[in-house]
Amino acid sequence: MSRTRKIAIGVLLATCVLSLGANFFAPVSYDRQFRDDIDRPPTHQFLLGTDELGRDRFSRLLYGMRISLLLAPAAALLSTVLSAILGGLGAYFGGIWDRLATFFIDLFLSLPWLFLLLTVRALLPLNVPPVTSIVVTFALLGLLGWAAAARVVHASVRTLRNSDFVLQPRASGCGRLRLLFVHLLPNLRPILLAQFWISIPVFILTEANLGLMGLGVSEPLPSWGNLLRELENYTAIAHNLWQLVPLVSLVIVVSCFQFVLSEEEFAA
Repeated sequence: MSRTRKIAIGVLLATCVLSLGANFFAPVSYDRQFRDDIDRPPTHQFLLGTDELGRDRFSRLLYGMRISLLLAPAAALLSTVLSAILGGLGAYFGGIWDRLATFFIDLFLSLPWLFLLLTVRALLPLNVPPVTSIVVTFALLGLLGWAAAARVVHASVRTLRNSDFVLQPRASGCGRLRLLFVHLLPNLRPILLAQFWISIPVFILTEANLGLMGLGVSEPLPSWGNLLRELENYTAIAHNLWQLVPLVSLVIVVSCFQFVLSEEEFAA
């Protein structure tokens, strides 16, 4: 394991501990307003200052990271399961199922899925409760972001289906379900795991894009996306550099995922 990968894993673990322990590490609740301390610079009480509503930015950052780091893996899991079902089973059973799987994969890949996501999200009511907005946002990520992973799974299953260790038990009379779960799935597990980990930073960035456009997690719940909306005021950033902390933390976390994934842990 390289030193860079160790550092990346350490940063990700520290970020997860801070975000998951937001109730303990955050000085105040993410929605508490200090009306006498609106747009305050960093102080001993407010480590990253306060926003235009007097809410503590540091507390909102911790809670926002928790939402993204918990629900992006959930969306990635849903996406990976769909890719395994639609891509893997279609290639395994062959025939018309293979053709249907290829058609739907190519159809979804031909559409810019971010714009498709924006279209579907924009059709939904904007004044939904905050918890509902979380579920809707990350469910859409999982339901619409499976095609790229499905193509990889589809090609892998096609290769594995014609390999010697699958043809031999098939010739011996092994049933299709046993062949699938005992001989094929264990060899497909590293590929599914790789697609799962690759999807997490993609979905974190996608939620941030949605939040910037007001289509992600609804206020007052924080997320990386709606925290970045403060950067729309370019003139204020030059005098309030601490407003860049959500952006810097997002770049660091996504980069750490890339450093971890760039190693050879999935090569086997």
